[in-house]
Formats: sequence, structure tokens, C-alpha cells
Amino acid sequence: MLLSFIDWVVILIYLLLTVLAGFYFSKQAGKSLSHFFLGGRDIPWFLAGLSMVATTFAADTPLAVTELVAKSGISGNWLWWNALLGGTLTTFFFARLWRRSEVFTDAELVTLRYSGKEAAMLRIFKSVYFGLFLNTLVMGWVNLAMIGILEVFFGLNPTEALLIVGGIMLMVSIYTAFSGLLGVIWTDAIQFVIAMGGCIILAYKVLDAPEIGGLTGLAEKLPASAIQFFPSFSVETLPGTLTLGIGAFFAYAAIQWWASWYPGAEPGGGGYIAQRILGSRNEKGAVRATLFFQLAHYALRPWPWILVGLASLILYPELGPNEKRLGYIYAMRDFLPDGLRGLMLVAFLAAYMSTISTQLNLGVNYLINDGFKPWFDKNNKSEKFRIMMSRILTIFLFLISLVSTTGMESVTGVWQFLLESGAGLGFVLIMRWYWWRLNAWSEITAMVVPLIVYGSLMLFTEVTFPDSYFITVGITVVMTLIVTMLTPPSDESVLRHFHEKIQPNGWWPNRFPRNPKMQGKSGQMLISWLSATVCIYSILFLTGAVLFSQSKDTFIFGITAVISGIILYFNERKIFPDESNKA
Repeated sequence: MLLSFIDWVVILIYLLLTVLAGFYFSKQAGKSLSHFFLGGRDIPWFLAGLSMVATTFAADTPLAVTELVAKSGISGNWLWWNALLGGTLTTFFFARLWRRSEVFTDAELVTLRYSGKEAAMLRIFKSVYFGLFLNTLVMGWVNLAMIGILEVFFGLNPTEALLIVGGIMLMVSIYTAFSGLLGVIWTDAIQFVIAMGGCIILAYKVLDAPEIGGLTGLAEKLPASAIQFFPSFSVETLPGTLTLGIGAFFAYAAIQWWASWYPGAEPGGGGYIAQRILGSRNEKGAVRATLFFQLAHYALRPWPWILVGLASLILYPELGPNEKRLGYIYAMRDFLPDGLRGLMLVAFLAAYMSTISTQLNLGVNYLINDGFKPWFDKNNKSEKFRIMMSRILTIFLFLISLVSTTGMESVTGVWQFLLESGAGLGFVLIMRWYWWRLNAWSEITAMVVPLIVYGSLMLFTEVTFPDSYFITVGITVVMTLIVTMLTPPSDESVLRHFHEKIQPNGWWPNRFPRNPKMQGKSGQMLISWLSATVCIYSILFLTGAVLFSQSKDTFIFGITAVISGIILYFNERKIFPDESNKA
């Protein structure tokens, strides 16, 4: 047993405060479905953004970054840093459109954008696919990571760890069932502050260890390649550096960010990102929340994890390739004193609980608003009844996800499945806002074809990533276009209503009324997208350059961050000139 009495006190106080904070919002959550699932569409931008960041910070995230860094140096993080392009695209091109749509979920957008029985069928299918199947997969892998942490930290066997995780998850599901999104949002904020605070303290304590000798000692003890920010494109293996072939880099940097559906990084927005956008007070708040998420997620949050990951190379050189991620847990165990050890475990609990609470609320939102809605409407069920069913389904989702955890063996396997089975779907998720000709059959095709192609490649060929990814994306996009042109477009009345309400840019019939002020200028949005991307990457690398005393890089990235930030600020002032539209 590694925890002292004071550690247990810290953990129990945290759990008590979290539960009380969740239950505090139960009365407000019970007012309406809008309050239960979208916080009454009155969520301040900073809370919405914090909730997005907290949700992406799961129990496995520091461990995954540690593994990337331990295997490939800092540059290994490009395997997920590349997604910033898609994130800022969502921020400036789609956040306004989502907020303007006033839907409850991204599945509901289907029947706002498309017509016919196929649209109604697609909406119900997505409610089950996203709300039940994929949602339980995500919660299952988060559970799997938390189980692994408990096994290492306490020396538990898998069954004992599963029972503890089940108990924690039950507590989360109960307060989520009562508090709705408002409780989730506020507890997310608390949990994120605790989680990041714990990670920063751990990084400080590890760097302060005699074996490391601070940031200077860390840099001296590691090969120079380990602290490079950018990957090498050599065909040879370079120790401590992420070595990518041209094909793999092209897949990550040029295709993945727009082509693949992935939780939290959906092209054009979706899932819990769309839910926070839809719950924001207005369009400006939606943009600010999403921009804050991109900044915190990519530029500010990773460095405490990266530093511990680098230190683990020195502290635990005996760890094998499949054990690298455990270096983070060993550092917690070996370098934190009583009290702080409990705080660090609380940080992991906070990260875990914020993700689970969001997935539970989002999954139930899909099922209630999109799956059961036809039955509710047909039988004239009241909103009070629907809220009661939402709370019951929250507990049901908890049970299903806990059972699914027992059948999982690899977090990496789930990641790969989600990435490849959604390859090419992003094309439709983006273009449905801009091209009137896409219909429900287009989206159905883009969801089904990747599953068939990826499954066939795995079963009948030896093709692996990135070649399998290129093939799946290519076939999916081509098949989607063929089906689109062979099937009729959505009814004009539906298209006209969608266009009048959303006012998207792009290729829409000239006979549809246009509001230039609502549509905005594509050039301005493009400038915001590019300048924000450059600014966030610059802040990311500026932080690293300062940490490792790289004066030349500090100057270059500092200047780049300032210039791109100024361009972004003044460009957004042009898009939102009315300061009375407060976020």
C-alpha cells in the first residue's frame, strides 16, 4: 500500500466535493431537456472551452504521451499534434454554423440538412452507433487505462482494479444523471485544474530529483534528437527521434485531419465538441470556446507530460517497448511524498471522471434526442418523462460500458479501429455544409464503406498503415461521390430551410436568399484559420524553447506567435465588430 493517511484524506475530500458539486445543479438540470443536455444554451465560453479540454484529458493521456516521448522523443507527439489543423478549421469555419443550427446533437443535424426516410433512418442509426456502440468503446478504453494505473500503483489484480473502477464510475454516473451537462461542465473545470496542477507538481518533483538535475541536467543526459520538435524524414532509424516515411507523414499532416472521424477531433466538429458549442451563449462564445480548447489542448497542456516522459528515459531505462508508458506511474510512485502522492492520484481520478461524465451525458443525449424521439413524440411523452428516462439511461450506459471493458485488451487497438473505420467520412462531414448536392445516402455511404474496405484489407491482404489508410480514404471519397450523383438531392424545401437558417458559404442554388453579414467572408475565415494554427504551434514550440534554453528558437517562435496573434486578433474584430454581442 503506497498511500498514507493524508493521501486518503485528500482523495476522499476530492470525491466528496465532486459529488456535491454535481448534485448542486440537479434542480437546474431538471428544468428542461435543453438544461439537461445543453446547460440551457447559456454556458460561458471559458467554461465550455475548459470542459472540452478536460474531456480530452483522460486517465490514459499522460501515459500515452509518455510512451510517445520515451519511444520517439518530443517529435513523437506529431502523431496527434497534426490534428490542430482540423481543430482550428472547426473553430473558424464551423463553430458559428453549429451554434446557429440550434440542434441538440450532431445526429439531429441530419434531418435538418437532408430529407426523406433515409435521413430519419440515418439519424436513428447514428444515435445508436455514436451514443451506444462508439460511446461504450471510448469509455471502455478509458476504464482500461484507469485499471492499468491501479494495478501498477497498488499492485492489484485486474479483477480488483475493475471493481474499484466500477465503483468510481457508478458514482460518476449517479451525479451525472442528476446534474446534467451543467454539473458536468462545472465539475470538468474543477477536475481539469486539479489534474493539471497535479501533473505540473509531478514534473517539478521529477526534474528536481538528483538523478535528473533540472532542465539543464535533463537536456545534458539525453541525446539531442530526443528534444527535437520536428520529425526526421529519414528512411533510417534515428535514436530518440520520430522517424516517419514520406507516406506516413503525408497521411498524418495532409489527410488525417480532414478525412477521419475521431472522437474529439471530428472534421467540421461533432460529438462533445459540438455539444459544448451548441450550449454556448452565442456565436462569438462558440468561437472563443473552441479556440481556447485548441490553444490549451495543443500548446499549453502537453509540456508537463513531455518532461516526465523524457525523464523516464533516464530514470527507468530498463522498461521495454511495451512498458514505456508505465514510466509515468513509476515516477508518481517514486518521487511524490505523502499528500502529494494522493493529490496525483486525485489528478488521474479527475481526468478519468471528467471524460466519463461527458461521455455518459453525450451518449444519453444521442439516445433520447435522436433514438427514442419518434416514440416519445408519437406517444406525447412530456419533457419531465424524457428527463427521467435520460437519468435512467445514464445508469444503463454505465453498466454497458463497464461490461464492454472486460472484453478489451488494447487501448491502441481501439484507437486504430476508430481511426481507420472512419477514414473518408470527414469529407462528407465538411462538405455537407457547403455543397447542396450531398444527401443522406452520401453520408450513409461514407459511414459504411470504410468499415467494409478496412475490414477487407485486414482479412484478405497484408496491407498496413499508412497504405491501408490511403486506400480506405480514396475508395470512400470516390464511392461517396458516385452515390451522390446517382441519387436525388434532398427536397428543395429542406435545403432552403437549412440554407436560410444556417447561411453557409459554398455551392448553393442562387435562388436561395443569402445574408452576406451572416455568411461572412471566406477570405477572413481563411486568415483566421491559418493565423490561429501558426500562433498555437508557435506558442507550443516557444514554450519548449524557453524550457530548454534555446535562445534562437525562442526568438523565432516568439516573434511568429506575436505576429500571427496580432493578425488573428484584428481579423476576428472584423468578423465580430459588435462588442455588444458578449460571449
